[in-house]
Formats: sequence, structure tokens, C-alpha cells
Amino acid sequence: MATMAHRPRRAAVWMPRWPKGWLRLMVAAILAWPPLASALPPAQDMAADARQMRESKVPMLVLYSRAGCDWCERARRDYLEPLAADPAAASRVLIRQVDIDRRTAIADFSGKPGNHRDFARSRKIRLTPTLEVLGPDGELLTEAIVGVRLPDFYGTYIERAIDAGLGRLREKAP
Repeated sequence: MATMAHRPRRAAVWMPRWPKGWLRLMVAAILAWPPLASALPPAQDMAADARQMRESKVPMLVLYSRAGCDWCERARRDYLEPLAADPAAASRVLIRQVDIDRRTAIADFSGKPGNHRDFARSRKIRLTPTLEVLGPDGELLTEAIVGVRLPDFYGTYIERAIDAGLGRLREKAP
């Protein structure tokens, strides 16, 4: 009878048995975690935002985006989320996001209820990303920034639009 070489036994390692679909559940939980969610607040009550804009004397910067738009994600991640996280920016601009392909509830500047999709349509927004700098009555204060023009200068375009919006608001102030 041939003998087999003796192999040392490995210690048994206990591994938990994960239920089916655990990976999907974990990914969903991670993506839903608030710090990893979009840092841009969605537009919900533009009339309330308008009151805040009047009190603070600042314009609103609105990002119009849609699901699956890589340029929207880049604009949000690389430019707008850092701007929204900057405490100094709060004294210059109110930032909101409108998802043009969703029916998320929103009240417009007059307080009329609607949804993101219809709000974007009423403003004739078709291309994403589009940025608008708005006054407290919903008026466009500067030319809209459509698309991510030259990425190297996109941040400059945003800053200039905010500064121009602030200037227009100051001109209107009594």
C-alpha cells in the first residue's frame, strides 16, 4: 500500500454564510449613506428659498441635471459640491439641484406645486448640465452656462456667473 505524504492540517477558519443578494444590499446601503449622497440640496420650495435670498441678498445657482449624465456628475463632483461645502460660499450664493428627468415635488417661486421635470420644462431647459443664476423672483440674472464648456475654465465660469448675479441683485436693491 502506498503511503501519502503527511500534510499538516490547517486550522479551520469560520467564515460567516452571507445570505443571497448581500452584496447588492451592502452596495445600496453604502450609496444611500448620507455623507456619500449628493451634497447639493434638491430644489423643494423655491418660494421659501426666495425669501432666504431676499434676506441674505444672494442669488441662487441651480444645476439642472439628469440621471446617467456623466458631465452632470463631473460638474457636481468637481465644482459644485466643493463650492456648496465652502462656508464662504453661503454668503454669496444659494445652490440647488433640479433633476429634469424626475417628478420630484417642488414648489416654484410663486409657491405653486409641481415637479422638477415640469419646472425645468417651464424654464426651457433641455440640455444638461445647465447652470442658471436666478434672482428671488426666479428671474435669470446671467446667461445660463450650458454644458461643461472648457473643463479647465468651468470653475471660473461659475464664479463669474455668481459675481455677476450678485452685482445684478445689488443694482436692483433700493
